[in-house]
Amino acid sequence: MNTIKIPEYPFTIRHLSKEEGGGYLIEFSDLPGCMSDGETIDEAILNGKDAIQAWLHAAKETNRPIPKPGELESQSGKWVQRVPKSIHLRLVNRAREEGVSLNTLVITMLSESLGEFSQKNFRQPHKKNGHKGQVR
Repeated sequence: MNTIKIPEYPFTIRHLSKEEGGGYLIEFSDLPGCMSDGETIDEAILNGKDAIQAWLHAAKETNRPIPKPGELESQSGKWVQRVPKSIHLRLVNRAREEGVSLNTLVITMLSESLGEFSQKNFRQPHKKNGHKGQVR
């Protein structure tokens, strides 16, 4: 029988309200969208291992990068970026028009662009070794 070793990814568990269906929700921040639930904490963890296995399988089939366990937690979330003065001025003016901080504007723009990029790459077929491959 083929068994796949499931890495130990960090997770969070929260109680679900009655309106949300009750029980417990488990989420794996290193694996975007990877989550599961259960009536008890133990059941949520057990179901979460199935969710990890499914997430990893789908990532491999679509050639998506697979983060190492804890990789997200090791990121500071901070970097310094130099841009031309003209771009800086345009961003400052846009943030002022939107009534938000420059940081909020840039984070929003990056998030939207990454989402569009991910959707575009996920939907378009790509060629692998000269043959039409999986849709990613």
